[in-house]
Amino acid sequence: MAIFLAIFMLSNGWLEETTGTKVREALLNGVKEVAAPGVPGPLCVFGEKATSIIVGRSEANLYEPVIAVGFMGKGRVAAFGHTGYLDAQALRTADTELFLINAIRWVGQKANPKVALRRNNEVAKTLRANGLEAESLDTRDWLSALDNFDVVCVYPALLSDEEIRRLQEFVRKGKGLVAADLGWGWLQLNPGKDITEHPANRLLYPAGISWAEGMLDRTSQFGFSAEIEPPNLCHAGKALDSLLAFASKQVNLREEEIAQAVCSVSTAIRTLPLTDRKFLPKLRKWAASQNETFVPNPEKPVTADNPLARLAVTLQVHEAKHLHPGKIKAHPSAKFFPGEVPKTAPRVAKVIEIDAGVPDWHSTGLYAPAGETLTVRVPENVVGKRLAVRVGAHSDTLWHLPVWKRCPDICRTFPLDKRETKVASAFGGLIYILVPRGCQLGKIWVEIDGAVEAPFFVLGKTSLDDWHKIRNNPAPWAELATDRVVLTVPSEVVRDLDNPVELMGFWNEVLDACAELAAMPQKRERPERIVADIQIGAGYMHSGYPIMTHLDAAKVMVDLACLATNSHGAVWGLFHEIGHNHQSPDWTFEGTGEVTVNLFTLYVLDKVCGIPPERTREELSREGRADAIRRYFGAGAKFDGWKRDPFLALIMYVQVQESFGWGAFKRVFAEYRKLKPQERPRTDDEKRDQWLIRLSRTVGRNLSRFFEVWGVPVSEQAKTAVGDLPIWMPEDFPPKFEP
Repeated sequence: MAIFLAIFMLSNGWLEETTGTKVREALLNGVKEVAAPGVPGPLCVFGEKATSIIVGRSEANLYEPVIAVGFMGKGRVAAFGHTGYLDAQALRTADTELFLINAIRWVGQKANPKVALRRNNEVAKTLRANGLEAESLDTRDWLSALDNFDVVCVYPALLSDEEIRRLQEFVRKGKGLVAADLGWGWLQLNPGKDITEHPANRLLYPAGISWAEGMLDRTSQFGFSAEIEPPNLCHAGKALDSLLAFASKQVNLREEEIAQAVCSVSTAIRTLPLTDRKFLPKLRKWAASQNETFVPNPEKPVTADNPLARLAVTLQVHEAKHLHPGKIKAHPSAKFFPGEVPKTAPRVAKVIEIDAGVPDWHSTGLYAPAGETLTVRVPENVVGKRLAVRVGAHSDTLWHLPVWKRCPDICRTFPLDKRETKVASAFGGLIYILVPRGCQLGKIWVEIDGAVEAPFFVLGKTSLDDWHKIRNNPAPWAELATDRVVLTVPSEVVRDLDNPVELMGFWNEVLDACAELAAMPQKRERPERIVADIQIGAGYMHSGYPIMTHLDAAKVMVDLACLATNSHGAVWGLFHEIGHNHQSPDWTFEGTGEVTVNLFTLYVLDKVCGIPPERTREELSREGRADAIRRYFGAGAKFDGWKRDPFLALIMYVQVQESFGWGAFKRVFAEYRKLKPQERPRTDDEKRDQWLIRLSRTVGRNLSRFFEVWGVPVSEQAKTAVGDLPIWMPEDFPPKFEP
């Protein structure tokens, strides 16, 4: 099969495999491993002459390029998936410095090319120390000096359109370019924009390389192993040809090869502009030849065993995210999720007041019907201030999942970069105004014309009389809001909600309790958000902004009696995910990520619901604890076993709470919050040591024996630091076993 596939690729115009091999040999000469500065993102390699050099692991545990090279005219380019690759700290890690030198020589096409860097004197010094002539160009007219150099190193996100054009001319004449940037980071800094607009992607599109969304996991201790050869199917063009050949039964592909190919092609579809003429036309031609319309829905999901169907949906979603609003039509899956708007529902125009001092999402109480064009108007002082309008609350993307019960990306944003903006979504959704951090505009007014009203309750602003009318508004999704939390649920679950005042008062108590335990102000920078969805990116629920849950939790979120009595499993889950948003890495060492979070769960259940820890779950009852402790100590009380069992580990924290009260945790968390950067623990060993010392000092007892019996390792220095305190152990602990 491998020989047939290689012949097939050659017949379709791809370079011989040995060409890519020779390029990798030149770049990896002496290199075993390169750094992973920060959290690198993937590259999309799609050009005929582009080659993946180093790969990382994707969220779906597949390979994606993090370093790639290509050709542009007579010149060469090298692309890196993080800005940190042009930073002295990363160069000092593993073989990264040697790799950069190899890359500069390869793109420069000579042993000692003359190198220009854009405002990067630190790396220029490193290059000079390696025998290269390097200079940092810091003047505004730096482009005029490029003719004196063989290679230029840049951060593309900082480039203007004119600089991009000039650099492309520079490379086409036979010069070299090294570009380091990040996809997901640029998106965070540019709300309302899309990855296709990233200046880096416009710069290297002619070379067949783009920066994609997402993050990569390491493949080695310090970053990425150079000894992992990138699979052929990491190349999106080769992957697409292979899948088309597989669909026509010209080749066989193993399951893992199909998954890898779909990953590469999907990334390319979502990264390339709609105007692409190198890659997308081939897929469009195949999709047009199919008689079937692929519509992800709960009854008939699109699954991984139909790879081209997934790519057809990916192309539909990509086009829906980039077409001009006037050309957007409702996607057929929208009627299944997020839902249809009655045709008879009034389309309204409303002026919404926004407090631009609060960052991120601002609810409007309005809904955009799928496929319909709306108009958003803002005052002149808002234009160009990086505000945006978002359609859709369901922010989880599902690209990495093997089953799609809905389209994998159903939200769309539009920058408010002019007084009047046309907005449309193929899927529809609640409408939000996005405010960047640090905005100094104060109160602003936004007019939205053509939307449908949603059930929207704001504690302290919406009267009960008004709510009893508003709850019947026709949009399929509703929101209940306070300045601490916003709940996003299907409208059907609030149609009969009579008293949201009591409900949202309870939710305020939950958020205040979490802030109290974390020793943080109850007045928040922004409210937390909890959104119910038909399918989410990971788990039953997950933390973040917003916290995401499955649909069955929506009814629980608005059922005060259920919440207050912990009578549904989702109650623990909701408080647990809120806890994650309050957790600190300073006092959360390895094995306790799913442990210290539940201090917040237990605190809320205790202080807000009046349910003490022993009555919250079977695992924390007296009988449940005794059984878990008996099994753990019977197996030798090994730390590895403690770390693998979150509820066992939680018992240790509950023992402290029951002996010293919640105040002990509050005081020690407050102490951590006041630490200066240099005082914070950096390693896991330091985290365990500081936790022992600070907690012991807080409760006035020496807990080192307690830690030792539980098997939690701490240093002798840490034990000595609390040696002046009286030793403490819980009553009847550790357990005594019959001989």
